[in-house]
Amino acid sequence: MTAPPLSASPALGPLLARGALLSPFKRPRPGAAFSGGRLVLPNLRVDLARLAAYERVCGFPTGDDALPVTYPHVLGFPLAMRIMSGRAFPLPLLGLVHTSISLTRHRPLPATGTTYELAVHVDRLVPHRRGTEAVVVTELREAGEMVWESESRYLARHRTDGQAPEPAPGSVEPPLPAAGPPLPVVDEWRLGADIGRRYGAVSGDRNPIHLSPLTARLFGFPRAIAHGMWTAARCLAAHGTPAAAHVAVDFRAPVLLPGTVAFAAQGGRFELRGTGGDGERVHVRGRVG
Repeated sequence: MTAPPLSASPALGPLLARGALLSPFKRPRPGAAFSGGRLVLPNLRVDLARLAAYERVCGFPTGDDALPVTYPHVLGFPLAMRIMSGRAFPLPLLGLVHTSISLTRHRPLPATGTTYELAVHVDRLVPHRRGTEAVVVTELREAGEMVWESESRYLARHRTDGQAPEPAPGSVEPPLPAAGPPLPVVDEWRLGADIGRRYGAVSGDRNPIHLSPLTARLFGFPRAIAHGMWTAARCLAAHGTPAAAHVAVDFRAPVLLPGTVAFAAQGGRFELRGTGGDGERVHVRGRVG
């Protein structure tokens, strides 16, 4: 069921606050279901100043009349939060972990001279070996034509029966064979402590786990962690994507800030790995096709 069209993108601050306040009253459990409708934002025009700020933070070139491949996710995030912060959504917003994204760009997306229709819905809830995942679908259309679409998965941890479900569609599993050679390191990045605050400013996602060591410790992290979608965008900015592309990314382990990571890539595959004593840990794994 589609709700009445939105006249503007929802403000994220109040939605995140509402989701935080309602989270303690939600008890995720196996077998939970949800049918929360579909939100549509027609006549969407891209804010060029915000786009340029996003490109700078994520490492994309600025000045091109085209949206980076990950930018529609930022546009759709407030709509997703409006759904998932509501009373009817059965999973607590606090503690949700973005585990993967699978997206398709069907053709280049101009930043100027056009309007888009943005639509978001929670497609289903699926079992995960550690809890329940919400599958969030985002769609971008131009003149009725689908030009970009994605499927994101957000995990709420809770007790399960211990049975591992089938691999999720869009996952980049299976992992690299243990005996095979690792992807060659292309670059090494030193990440400042302010990455979470900078990305939060351009994306609107000011989750406290990304902002400072103090707020991150409240949720069990020793330091602030980078946004998963920042790590995906940074990797794709370095890797590059064709005009029409399918991208799949798994977020496997948090990236602590500040820190140093190694970007490795070969062909259409890429990884973000730890360095030094953490060198074997894979934080992000993805592919481009």
